[in-house]
Amino acid sequence: MNKYNIAVVGATGMVGRAVLKALEERDFPVGELRLLASKRSEGQELVYCGNSYKVIELTEEGFLEIDIAIFAAGGEVSLKYVPAAVKKGCKVIDNSSVWRMDNGVPLVVPEVNPGDIEDENGIIANPNCSTIQSVVALSPLNAAFGLKRVVYSTYQAVSGAGMGGCKDLENGANGLPPSTFLHPIADNIIPQIDVFTDDGYTKEELKMINETRKIFHDPGLGITATAVRVPVFNGHCVSINAEFERRFEIKEVFEILQSAPGVVVCDDPKNNRYPMPTVIQNTDSVYVGRIRRDESVKNGLWLWTAANNIRKGAAVNAVQLAELLIKSKKINGRMQKD
Repeated sequence: MNKYNIAVVGATGMVGRAVLKALEERDFPVGELRLLASKRSEGQELVYCGNSYKVIELTEEGFLEIDIAIFAAGGEVSLKYVPAAVKKGCKVIDNSSVWRMDNGVPLVVPEVNPGDIEDENGIIANPNCSTIQSVVALSPLNAAFGLKRVVYSTYQAVSGAGMGGCKDLENGANGLPPSTFLHPIADNIIPQIDVFTDDGYTKEELKMINETRKIFHDPGLGITATAVRVPVFNGHCVSINAEFERRFEIKEVFEILQSAPGVVVCDDPKNNRYPMPTVIQNTDSVYVGRIRRDESVKNGLWLWTAANNIRKGAAVNAVQLAELLIKSKKINGRMQKD
């Protein structure tokens, strides 16, 4: 069996640790595993498949003899080290926003646009966590009825801001001031994620708009968004209002979603069943519910989605992209034989 040398950049962070868990759970054919992080994390030990691995300081030399590097350390690190990794012969899967809108870098969700991976030139971008769960739900409906317009309203967990976001929620419950968010998040809702731009949108909202258009290969698709932080540790929810070009029956929508890859339909109003953060913990699917027609517009539809933002929204999607690379036979050399 062929095995591949893997580097995880930002291995000690929340997403980095989830990448290790996903590699193990999905039985990824790992040859050498190299855990890279900042100097302050050097020497820490993490467990993978029952074995302990020491974290080493991130340097350009850390990518020598590596087949796939999964970056989960933020934009500044990606901007500095991704080109260096590619130069060393790595295929890079990057979780930051740095490369997502680069015309030469595919932005891929395996259930939606796996073929785009063929256009990689060393870098594949992992989309925003809320974008991932939204397009997984919308993609089969877009194929069937043709998307005309989308309105996103997100309800994003504090883990989307990393360990600092979780600390703010924990500390806030004890009356301590925030250090990551601009306002207290405990017992509060913050209608701002990332910084505001001149048009009044936040960068997080623009990410969802622009990334959806790129993934669907539809630069003219009408999309708008409001991104909100809520006092939940893990699990993003997105309210999606979609308008389609062609008419549909609600029965058809259910049938399409029930057979869609990566989707679990959780919609039983009579028994008060719908997607919630408590439902999707330790799962990798996008849960869809509250499916109903929007009678205020022609061919309008409401959906409510929930997904694990650390797993499917980041780590698992990245590992799925690594699996796609292997299947497409786009990795050359340095493969080990059992």
